[in-house]
Amino acid sequence: MKSKLGYIKFVLLLALVAFLYGFAGKRHSQRKLNGTEVHFTDNENLYVTVDAVNKLLIQNEEANENLGQETLDLNKVEMLLNSHDMIENAEVFLKLNGKLSAVVSQRKPIGRAVGNTSFYLDKNGEVMPLSENFSARVPLMLGFNETNILKAYPLVSYIKNDSFLQKHITTIHRLPNGRYELKLRKAGFTVYFGEVKNIELKFNNFKAFYKKALKDKKLDTYKKVNLQFGNQVVCTKK
Repeated sequence: MKSKLGYIKFVLLLALVAFLYGFAGKRHSQRKLNGTEVHFTDNENLYVTVDAVNKLLIQNEEANENLGQETLDLNKVEMLLNSHDMIENAEVFLKLNGKLSAVVSQRKPIGRAVGNTSFYLDKNGEVMPLSENFSARVPLMLGFNETNILKAYPLVSYIKNDSFLQKHITTIHRLPNGRYELKLRKAGFTVYFGEVKNIELKFNNFKAFYKKALKDKKLDTYKKVNLQFGNQVVCTKK
């Protein structure tokens, strides 16, 4: 008898939990959206503004505050944000207070092509349009278009990830023969890099040369530094 009574209590408890869960779910689905909020990773909103993201959130009918939460398709809203030229990734979710929240990661430029058309090369090796809100402090890239710039990605990415090179290199010039020259901040010489090969070796040689020439106070005596000859750094004096 006790066993049967215990079983009945268990069934009733299970039914009560199911009812409360369903009731809470129904009330939650009938709640109205209570606005939007936007958060940027790295605390940066350089290339796309909070207002721009909010407009994307509310322009989709499914993110309209007058609609119940049960009609909201978060995946569709995320796809809308991720289609923006300045956004690398966006995650959208509903908070308990009814706000539609978006966490946004922006694309990161590592070089800026200037010429007949101007655009960025981003950290993933993809072409990125310029922003109306902010101009990135990255090396200028001359002689590039949206096709040949991809070949320079290993070189530009290496420069971006090296604090010494990032500090000193201001311009990457693609020559007509497909080779590359570099210009430095506060230096009177150009650096002939050649092909995008042996990047680490060439730059290690260059940094060793630069530090020694700086110590010897001879940086101003050169007009060209050539890195294309393996372990050698060939310099041309003024």
